[in-house]
Amino acid sequence: MAHIIQLPKIEDKRGNLSFLEGDNHVPYTIERCYWIYDVPGGEHRGGHAFKKQQEVIIALSGSFDVIVDDGVQKQQFQLNRSYYGLYIPQGMWRQIENFSTNALALILSSTPFDESDYIRNYNEFLTYKK
Repeated sequence: MAHIIQLPKIEDKRGNLSFLEGDNHVPYTIERCYWIYDVPGGEHRGGHAFKKQQEVIIALSGSFDVIVDDGVQKQQFQLNRSYYGLYIPQGMWRQIENFSTNALALILSSTPFDESDYIRNYNEFLTYKK
């Protein structure tokens, strides 16, 4: 099930620092990182699932909502702190929406890019889950 991971936060009067390590704070080896930014108002990203890929999504700046769907139940998470990551296991439909101005989403993937791992049609996703 998708859940929030609290990342280390080192507070300092000069500014705070957070970090993460694959196979430690993230429950897999990180194979790919990408980020989403400059999302126009009202737009959403995602709208797909992965057969194998796991991921952690972090709001490095600003805020956005992530809706995670296992085919039966939906969960909504608001990400707005850079020391929290949302872990999403494989086989979950996810969509990111309600981006604030200057939001920056960092995604840490467990696999390199593979188009065949994507399920981009929601009805196909529901069939896959059965």
